[in-house]
Amino acid sequence: MTEGSSQGTEGVHHAWHSRGYIPHYDEPGLFQLLTFRLHDSLPAQVVASLHDSRQDLTDVQRRTACEDYLDSCRGACHLRDSRIAELAQGTLLHFDGERYRLLAWVVMPNHLHVLAQFMAEHPLPKVVHSWKSYIANQANKLLGRSGQFWQREYFDRFIRNETHYLNAVQYVEWNPVKAGLAERPERWPFGSSGYRAPG
Repeated sequence: MTEGSSQGTEGVHHAWHSRGYIPHYDEPGLFQLLTFRLHDSLPAQVVASLHDSRQDLTDVQRRTACEDYLDSCRGACHLRDSRIAELAQGTLLHFDGERYRLLAWVVMPNHLHVLAQFMAEHPLPKVVHSWKSYIANQANKLLGRSGQFWQREYFDRFIRNETHYLNAVQYVEWNPVKAGLAERPERWPFGSSGYRAPG
């Protein structure tokens, strides 16, 4: 596994690359599970404590602990505002079928999960930057605020096989239920299950 830089080549897909923190993998046609979160949703001291005080945890266990913390809806939770949630969902849907294919998504109070397939001319980093930039600018206007909206980095995981894909869809669409925000996935209006539900 090698790591490369994506600086200066935004319109090109890269295999393994990094901006100095989280490694990302990008290749045309891959199904990718993405998570990006608000800037105050997972404080640095929480991340540090997972590494410092729980040396016996595996990477998967640390990631699960971080996801559980996110699901506890800490921070300002700007995406809890229905105007901002609708803005985020509409932004994801805007170029669906043109620059990428949305397979599943959910807008949570302080983070987003997106499962998508990215087309050759529209690499993952460029699309994610576009999503985050537009949502942040418009949300700040709606909220009458300024400053950082998103955490700089995002997490991505490419889908390995059909079982992984089905698990990823379930993980994304059931996130509001797991977090205690809805009784059923289709009852949550800011996700693929609720968006596609009849009536």
